Amino acid sequence: MAIPKITAVGSVGLDTIITPTGKREELLGGSVVHFAVSASFLTKVGMVGVAGDDFSAEHITFLKERNIDLEGLELVENGKTFRWTGSYLDDFNMAKTHRTDLNVFADFQPEIPGAYKSSPIVFLANIAPALQLHVIDQMDESSYRICDTMNLWIDITRDELGKVFEKVDIAIMNDGEARSFTGIDNLVKAGKKMLEYGMDYCVIKKGEHGAMAFGKNDFFTAVPAYPVEEVIDPTGAGDSFAGGFVGYIAEAGNHKPESIKKALRWGSVMGSFNVSDFSCDRFRKTKLEEINNRLAEFERMI
Repeated sequence: MAIPKITAVGSVGLDTIITPTGKREELLGGSVVHFAVSASFLTKVGMVGVAGDDFSAEHITFLKERNIDLEGLELVENGKTFRWTGSYLDDFNMAKTHRTDLNVFADFQPEIPGAYKSSPIVFLANIAPALQLHVIDQMDESSYRICDTMNLWIDITRDELGKVFEKVDIAIMNDGEARSFTGIDNLVKAGKKMLEYGMDYCVIKKGEHGAMAFGKNDFFTAVPAYPVEEVIDPTGAGDSFAGGFVGYIAEAGNHKPESIKKALRWGSVMGSFNVSDFSCDRFRKTKLEEINNRLAEFERMI
């Protein structure tokens, strides 16, 4: 098989989501799913995750239609897929978790298929730092390493997360995570502090207020969020942002500052599509021409 441009590792799930617009049950979800679907508009993604045999054939078909390689997706016989129930009734920027059932994800030990190991880029979604390190150990040294994280790992596995940051080339965080991990309230100082781990860039997402990136030699760039008139479901928005961001870098074939600037724009636009419907449903009807038109409109705005 062909080597994917990106090897992406993370959770595969079924989500039940409650927002002011309604409730939907057993939706396709998970960090690596949202990431891979978003990035698939730009490049070839090899997806590594685990699900139970209750993960429907319909979901498999959709992912394959997006030209996502699923050799790295393990389906556990007689197992149940990771499930999450959450709501956004008070604040679209803050999910309230009602229930989490890890199921087969509790024993997830990602094993990277041979063809994936030499991917130009490996993306580590917000799984436990120990698993991120396990993946890094399996990848070729030449793979460019990009990671995401979440507050849970900052709270309970801070030292291991620090080891991940020492081994990656780009870290993607949201503003709360950056403040929590560095202990610095000012995001400019926090972003620069992250660079002390040796990474090339630190990207800090600010939800509806956009994103910014810090790099070596005082590199800095920022973009606003693409203005969305009606947010339906923000679940996976950060992963979709990462998909656009990393997908652009993969296709550009480099991580020069100019590419990082354009990648942030791709991230913002892909996130704007994601929040416009439940789950990955907006991407089911999205065409590349529509994305390019929105990118051009976004460029004119900013």
